[in-house]
Amino acid sequence: MYEQNNTLPPNKSTAQQDAIDVNDFVFAATGARVRRLTTPDGEHWFPAMDVAKHLGYANTRDAVQSAVSQQHTTTFGDIARCVGVSDARRNIAGHGFRTTMRLVNLQGLIELVNSCMKPESQPFKTWVAGVIATIQRDGSYALEPAPAQPAPAGGTAYVMPHQVADAIVRLEVRNIEADEMLAASQKEQTFLLRQISASQHTIAKALVEIALTLKSHQPEPKQTRKSHQPGQKLTPQQLLADWQAKNLVFTEDIHAVAAYLAPALVLGEASHRIEVIATRTGLSEARVHDCLRTLLKRGCMRQTGCSADGAPVYVLP
Repeated sequence: MYEQNNTLPPNKSTAQQDAIDVNDFVFAATGARVRRLTTPDGEHWFPAMDVAKHLGYANTRDAVQSAVSQQHTTTFGDIARCVGVSDARRNIAGHGFRTTMRLVNLQGLIELVNSCMKPESQPFKTWVAGVIATIQRDGSYALEPAPAQPAPAGGTAYVMPHQVADAIVRLEVRNIEADEMLAASQKEQTFLLRQISASQHTIAKALVEIALTLKSHQPEPKQTRKSHQPGQKLTPQQLLADWQAKNLVFTEDIHAVAAYLAPALVLGEASHRIEVIATRTGLSEARVHDCLRTLLKRGCMRQTGCSADGAPVYVLP
């Protein structure tokens, strides 16, 4: 989920500087960058569906109702009506916000995280618990200034709590490892596909060579036609030679399919599933289907029905 930082028109009397960058804060809490809407008073609101998705909640509505206090959730339509900026409302709606979309603020986001059972959320929970314990013990909680880091205009730079920083680093490492695994898997898949393609090409080439060898031992077309007298047994080689003489089989793929069907056709009928023919010839199922259609269209054979296992049944015309 890509972050969208949509900010409604600012209130000139309001100025706020976050001690911790809100993007890092949300990333540490959810493990992802989520869309964000910032109101003129500096309050951040997040689509509940984005947060629930990255925390592993199956149902956004149930998660918000059971985990988030009512004062920490609202809808985009309510915020737009409160600030009274119709132009900004149309602009932000163009980025994926809908009037009825349920939003949660930072307090609501923390409540969702505290209800989450994902192990990745534990460092963030630990840090929040530490903040609460510090406030209870000392009466306040403050981040350590970071003098070595350039301070933002009109403010002070702060050190990010190590629990949050550790969570961000761990999540970034996990994302990098996932990208590396995906790249390796894609590379391996490409290599296997190339091997399969090369094997299919080799098998198809061998079948064509066998068919050409058989053709070279056949008599001339006229002699072949004369030998096909009624009552005389037809051989697969004679059938292929007869089709070749009539220019019915002219491509290597069609000839390979025809050579596979010929022995069964001369005995009465051929019944083979397309995937079986594809495996034996090294062609794709789509190419085998096209070759069968061509043989039927050219009158080399005709279909009489299907066998019990659903394979088409072909006979000589």
